Amino acid sequence: MFFNMNSNKMFFYFILFFSTLISISSNSWLGCWIGLEINLLSFIPLISNPKNLLSSEAALKYFLIQAIASINFLFSILIKMILLKNFEMNNMISILINSSMLMKMGSTPFHFWFPNIIEGLSWLNCFLLMTWQKISPMILLSYYMNNNFLIMIMILNVIIGILGGINQTSLRKLMTFSSINNLGWMLAALMISENLWLFYLIMYSFMISILCFMFNLMNVYFINQLFFINLNSLIKISLLINFLSLGGLPPFLGFFPKWIIINFLVMNKFFIISFIFIMMSLIMLFFYIRIIYSSIMFNYLKMKWFNFFIKNNVMLFINSLSMISLLGLIISTFFFM
Repeated sequence: MFFNMNSNKMFFYFILFFSTLISISSNSWLGCWIGLEINLLSFIPLISNPKNLLSSEAALKYFLIQAIASINFLFSILIKMILLKNFEMNNMISILINSSMLMKMGSTPFHFWFPNIIEGLSWLNCFLLMTWQKISPMILLSYYMNNNFLIMIMILNVIIGILGGINQTSLRKLMTFSSINNLGWMLAALMISENLWLFYLIMYSFMISILCFMFNLMNVYFINQLFFINLNSLIKISLLINFLSLGGLPPFLGFFPKWIIINFLVMNKFFIISFIFIMMSLIMLFFYIRIIYSSIMFNYLKMKWFNFFIKNNVMLFINSLSMISLLGLIISTFFFM
C-alpha cells in the first residue's frame, strides 16, 4: 500500500472531523457536496484493512453506496439551479435531496447496506458510523426538508429498526437496527427543532459510546459470547443500566430526550405517531433485555475457568459513566417543573 495505516490513522480522523465542519458550514450546495466527498475519502482508509477480508469488503461497499448517494445529491442540486424559478418542481427536488441524505446516513428505505457494512467494522468504526457520520447528512437535510416525506420516513425507521432486530445474534447488527430505530426519533427531533436534534444526538452518542467501549474492551461481537464469559457483577450492572437507558426506560437518562419529543407530538395532536414511537420503543427494550438476560442469568459451568479481568481504574471509569444514566429522572423532573 502507498501509506501506512497505523501511522496515518490520526491524520484521517483529523480530516474526518474537519470535513464534517466544512460540509455543515458551507454557504453553497456545491461546498456541502465537497465536504461530503472529503468525509467519504477520509473514512474509507479508517475502515479498510488488507489483513481482514470483511473490512476490505465493507470499505468497498461503503464507497459504492456513498458514491451513488453523492451522484444523486449532485444531480439534485444541478436540477435545482437550472429550474430555480420553476416552483412546481420544488417538491420533487426536495424529495431527491432528502433521499440522497437518507441514503448517506443509512435510513429506511435505503438501509440495506448499513447492517452488512457494519458487520465488518471494529467497535470504534461502528461508533463513528452510527453517530458522527450522521451529522453532515442530517444538517443538510434540515436545509431543504419535505415534511410529509420525512414523517413517512421516520415512522418507517422506527418500525424497520424493530423488524430487523428480531432474531439477530450479532451485537453489531443489533446495534445497527437500534441506530435505525433511533434515527426515526432523530428525524422527529430535527423537524421540531435543531437544538432538540443536537441534544438527542449528544445523549445517543454518549450512551452508544459506553456500550461500544465495553464491547471493545471485552472483545465481544455476538450475544452468545456474553453467555460464555464469566463477567464481573459490576460490568453486568453497567450493561443493564446503559441498555435500559438506550431503550428509553423512564428512570434513566435516555428517557429524557424521548420524553420531550413525545410531549411535542402529543401537544400537536400527532397521537398515532406518538403511539407508534412508544410501542416500538417497548419492543426494542425487549431486545436489550434479551442481551442482558444471557449475561446476568446464565452461567456456563464448562467455561467457568474463563474469567474476565478489567483494571480497577477502567472499572471505575465505566461505572462512573453508567451512574450518569441514573440522573435522568432527576433532570427530567426539574426540567418539567
